[in-house]
Amino acid sequence: MDTDQSNTQTINSLGIAKSPADTRVVVAMSGGVDSSVVAALLKDQDYDVVGITLQLYDHGIAVQKKGACCAGQDIHDARRVSEAINIPHYVLDYESRFKDSVMEDFADSYIRGETPIPCVRCNQEVKFKDLLETARDLNADVLATGHYVQREGAADDAHMHKAVDAAKDQSYFLFATTQEQLNYLRFPLGGMVKDDVRILAEKYGLSVADKPDSQDICFVPSGGYADVIERLRPGAGEPGDIVDLKGKVLGQHRGIIYYTIGQRRGIGVGGGDPLYVIRLDPVKKQIIVGPKEALEISEVHIKELNWLGDQKISKDGMNIQVKVRSTRPAESATLYAGKTNETAYFILDNPEYGVSAGQAAVFYDNERLLGGGWIERTISSFDL
Repeated sequence: MDTDQSNTQTINSLGIAKSPADTRVVVAMSGGVDSSVVAALLKDQDYDVVGITLQLYDHGIAVQKKGACCAGQDIHDARRVSEAINIPHYVLDYESRFKDSVMEDFADSYIRGETPIPCVRCNQEVKFKDLLETARDLNADVLATGHYVQREGAADDAHMHKAVDAAKDQSYFLFATTQEQLNYLRFPLGGMVKDDVRILAEKYGLSVADKPDSQDICFVPSGGYADVIERLRPGAGEPGDIVDLKGKVLGQHRGIIYYTIGQRRGIGVGGGDPLYVIRLDPVKKQIIVGPKEALEISEVHIKELNWLGDQKISKDGMNIQVKVRSTRPAESATLYAGKTNETAYFILDNPEYGVSAGQAAVFYDNERLLGGGWIERTISSFDL
C-alpha cells in the first residue's frame, strides 16, 4: 500500500480536509426558505450542523410582519426547521448591537441627506463580524449562509462571484466582506436557482417551503422610513425650502427625510417642465430640484473601500464594471486609487442618473466581485 496515499485526507464538499461528520458548520438561520435549505442540505450530507438565529429587532408591528427578516415569526420558523432536521438551534440577542451598528447609522445617514443601505451594514457589522466570531467560539470550521453568491478559489484565498441565478444574486450586498471573512464563509446556494431551492425545501419537508421572500428592511416593515427616523431622531423631519439650482425658493417641504435623490412625484412644486430632487442640503434644510439632466453623474468618490482584487488599484486607472444600485446592471467605468487606502474614485463611461451619497458602489471583473465602498460624493456631468 502507498503509505502517503493512505494518509491523504479527502477534501469534503466545503473544502475542508475532514470527513463531513467531523466538520462543524454554523448556519445563520433567518427563518426563511434559503437558510433553512442550507441547514437541511448540510445535515443531509452528514455535516455537524448548528443553527443560529439572531434576534435583531422584535418590537411592535415587526413581530407580526411576515416579510421582515428578523421578526418573531421568523425566529419561530427557524426553530421549527431545526427541530424537524434534528440540529441544535440557538437564538442570540443581538438587539443592542444591531441598534448601535445598523439602525443608528441608518437614521444618521438619512439626516445627512444620504440614501443608506442598512442590509449591507448588517452583513458588515453584525452577521459577518459578531456572528462569525460566535461561530469561531463554537469551534466551527465554517459559517454557512443562504446568500446567493458563489465562493471559488483556495480555502485561504477565496474569491466571490455572482450567483448562477442572476435574478437572486446578492453580491452587491456583500461587497464589504473582507478576505478573512470570505475564507471562512460558505454559500451553498450560489450555484442554484430559486425554484430548485424550493424543490429541496419540499423534499426535506420543511414548513417554510412556500414562505415568501422577505421584501422590507426588517426594522421598517411598513416601508415607512421617515417614521422610523423620527422615532430614533425626534425633530429630524423639520420643514425647509425647496429651491432650484440657482437658489430660488419654489416652495416648502416637510422635512428632507421624506425625500430621495431622483424623486419626481410628491415634491410639492409643479408647473413647467418636470422637476426632480437633485440634492439634499441638511445644513440649510433645503431640497434642491432641477431637470432630469442634472441627475447625470459621471464621477463618483467612495470611502471605506473594501478591495478583494488581486492587483492594487492604480493611480493610472483600471477598467472595471460598477453597480451603483442593486437593481441596475453593472456599467463600465475606470477606477482610480484615492489619497488613502480606504478611498477611491471612478469615472463612468456613460453617466448614471440619481447616484446618491450613502449608496454603495460595487466593483466587478465580469462575474467576480472586486469589492466596493460607500459613495461619499458625486460630480455631475450636467453643465450648470
